[in-house]
Amino acid sequence: MHIFRDANFDFLRYRWHAIALSWIIILAGAVTLWTKGIPLGIEFAGGTAVIVEFTENVAVKQVRAALDKSFPGGGENLVVQTFGDPSRRQMMIRVPHVGAEQGTSLSQTKQQVVDALTKGSVGAFSEKGTQIVGPAVGQELRSKGLAATVLSLLGILAYLAFRFQFSFGVGAVVATIHDLLITLAFLAFFRYDMSLNVVAAILTMTGYSTNDTIVIFDRIRENLRGMRRDSMNTVINASVNQTLSRTIITAGTALLTALALFFFGGEVLHGFAFTMVVGIITGTYSSVIVAAAVVTFWRGVGPTRAAAQAPAVAGAVASSGASQQPTRKSAKPQRKVRAS
Repeated sequence: MHIFRDANFDFLRYRWHAIALSWIIILAGAVTLWTKGIPLGIEFAGGTAVIVEFTENVAVKQVRAALDKSFPGGGENLVVQTFGDPSRRQMMIRVPHVGAEQGTSLSQTKQQVVDALTKGSVGAFSEKGTQIVGPAVGQELRSKGLAATVLSLLGILAYLAFRFQFSFGVGAVVATIHDLLITLAFLAFFRYDMSLNVVAAILTMTGYSTNDTIVIFDRIRENLRGMRRDSMNTVINASVNQTLSRTIITAGTALLTALALFFFGGEVLHGFAFTMVVGIITGTYSSVIVAAAVVTFWRGVGPTRAAAQAPAVAGAVASSGASQQPTRKSAKPQRKVRAS
């Protein structure tokens, strides 16, 4: 199936514009992370999350006012937000720190939240779920998540350096790091929690973006054999255009699935789906422009070595033929004209 027939877009013409746009987003995300940080989920920060369902509609301000009375000085760190389908009148209350991790002390914070809601006159409610993670467990999950991301990047670099060339591996890794930074920036902009679901989405997005980049790089490698007289820019633009229909179809299908999860997957999958949506868009964009641009910066935009030698060989043949031409004429015998 071809969406674009005989596509001939000059993608590399706008590589500097694309890189400038990426830097603006990355720097804005870095400023947001520096000033506000990124919210950590219960898995990483450690804490207690209690999900309650009210029999009547209750405002978030009412719930927070009831909790502030039982958490003096710590009410500002509490997170109170609606959860799931609004018609079910559920709220999730998160307390960042749980204290000790042994014995019955793990459930003390949960009981404190339930008691505060009972005394706060917010109406009848029932407890629907509780998640408790200690600080040591959160630290371990945080270090393992970071290690998984770094090891995946190193594996991508090693595979592409072996499968193609080192410049292609560098281009793919730079594009993947670009995707990670852009995704983190959007997570900081929209204040999504960094949870295990989000880390899983980031690793999934990394594999998806790398697969898309490999398809384009494989076509570039094939075209380098048949387009030896063309510049690297021409070869890359031709390769991207030849795989453009496949890229659009694959990215569009994955994006529709991620959007379905975002709108209909519920509160639990909201962060995962948002990360996937941003990652698919950014991964497609980086595979088409950023990864190819890094290859041109690494290898240059001129013709390949074989193409550079071809004009010299042709010139040598031409000069050799030109030097032999007078010799043939001079060697030709002249007719003698007899005088009558």
